[in-house]
Amino acid sequence: MLQNRTIVLTHALVGSLFLSSALRAHQDHSHSGTSSSEPKHATHLEDRSAIQGASAKAFEPFRKTVSTHVEGSFLVVESSGLPDHDMMVGIRAWQQQVPLPQPFTGQNAWRLPIQPRPADKPISVLTEPLRGAIALAVNGVPIFCALNNRSEDTYLAGELDQWGGHCGRGDDYHYHIAPIHLEAQVGVGNPIAFGLDGYPILGLTEADGSEPTDLDSFNGHAHDGHYHYHASTKFPYVNGGLFGVVTLDGDQIQQPKDSPVRPGQSPLRGATITGFHRDGDAFSVTYEVAGQEAQVNYKLLDSDRVEFTYVSTAGDAVTKVHQRGQPREGTLRWKVASAILCLTILTSGILFLRQRLKPRVAGD
Repeated sequence: MLQNRTIVLTHALVGSLFLSSALRAHQDHSHSGTSSSEPKHATHLEDRSAIQGASAKAFEPFRKTVSTHVEGSFLVVESSGLPDHDMMVGIRAWQQQVPLPQPFTGQNAWRLPIQPRPADKPISVLTEPLRGAIALAVNGVPIFCALNNRSEDTYLAGELDQWGGHCGRGDDYHYHIAPIHLEAQVGVGNPIAFGLDGYPILGLTEADGSEPTDLDSFNGHAHDGHYHYHASTKFPYVNGGLFGVVTLDGDQIQQPKDSPVRPGQSPLRGATITGFHRDGDAFSVTYEVAGQEAQVNYKLLDSDRVEFTYVSTAGDAVTKVHQRGQPREGTLRWKVASAILCLTILTSGILFLRQRLKPRVAGD
């Protein structure tokens, strides 16, 4: 009996490893997006070294938390995805996610084309919504489009903090509005972000302080012979699409992946986030429900483990340690792993019962 159960468990483990590898291969498979051929309306390509230097220079004010280097035709940007300002305060529609550092480094770093090229068929993220980021702020924080996953204006839905950001289901902080506040550090007229197609995103004005004119549906235009996007104080707030060539990976632009440490949380109705505090590797998010205060306190134990302490409005505290790399609840990988576990338990149970119910032979 022990031998049979060992064989079954071994087969289940092998099957699990095979399916996990297949899933990773499927997730890593990318599909080409827009055509790389240059249309007639394209502006001339500037000197590569000048573009490379200008792009890298845009990130310099944040060099303590953001690093850049060149690989081939891409500017590689590494960051934790966390800004140096506070976060979350002011959110009125909260899914109980909190900001955690993300491993946007190495092969999982951001890659911006040094010489962006106009696409034959630019992508509108307003008529063809894409998951994930469409741009990267110069402080290393991803920027998503103005719409949430229900195609609602994220800002009007009360989901954003005072900086225009919030956290996704991977506890990944990102903006949904162009981070105009970064102009205080980079200077007016300099890029505050870059589209993932490589084109820069400027603030509300041109470098000379004049208002931009003739903006297209993506909030962009060619100015002095160079195409760039602009931020705006009204919808879509940031670039409304990708004017340049990008590579699609399913329903999102090819980009780094977040790395959650805990399952996605559910909305907490009536909650308003009132405070955020960070002290080294320790964080605290304070919120109110019906006038009663509660907190989520968490501490980074190492690169893969985070200790959460959930303090309710009644003052009760529950502490849990979550580890990175566990399958996220509800994903295909999680469903497959759960199904394999259930099948393994069921098969082992059947074999056990068969042995117990097997007729005994005299002399056994």
